[in-house]
Amino acid sequence: MKYLKPFLILSFAFLLISCFGFTDKKETLKSQQYIPQENTKVAYFASGCFWCVEAIFESVIGVEEAVSGYAGGTTLNPTYKKIGTGTTGHSETVAVYYNPDKVSFETLVTVFFGSHDPTTLNEQHPDYGSQYRSIAFYTSNEEKTIIEKAVKSLNETVYNNKVVTEVTKLKKFYKAEEYHQDFERRNPNQGYVKAVSVPRLNKFKKKFPGLLKKGKH
Repeated sequence: MKYLKPFLILSFAFLLISCFGFTDKKETLKSQQYIPQENTKVAYFASGCFWCVEAIFESVIGVEEAVSGYAGGTTLNPTYKKIGTGTTGHSETVAVYYNPDKVSFETLVTVFFGSHDPTTLNEQHPDYGSQYRSIAFYTSNEEKTIIEKAVKSLNETVYNNKVVTEVTKLKKFYKAEEYHQDFERRNPNQGYVKAVSVPRLNKFKKKFPGLLKKGKH
């Protein structure tokens, strides 16, 4: 019994600083309806908790919207609860809607690799499990070539062939539950947001100041 209490405390603390620790489906706030422009394109990336990834991409010039969701798995109609088990094959993924006249797919790939650790298998601290693995999705051969070129360059110049990012053709993207959308912006005092999301966003901003929208510095 004397060992049980510390274990419960550590478990509770883990949930407080884990992306999977927030499952309040009573959240009723609605994100603003986004309507893509005629020339808008979409790119898909997974690099840990989608609350963090969404906020990072939304700070980038040329990105019109980022939507949290699920991709890369085989289970139909995945939910946050289901993918949290790590058994659906899906990864927390963000659909990045962007204006190609203002930001290129190549730059978005740079943002992707520059805002997480692509060498950690099935994790982005403090989140662990296959649902947090690193995936760069492609929807065309051109996108695939761009991603593979970036991986090759990073393996040769930075990571010494340790990149574990999957380069995968997108089959289906499922939008996540409404309460996940714009989560960081709408929940600034939530424990995980303060401890993980905001520091991760600030680290990205410091690294890529030239890519930031006005007011996002």
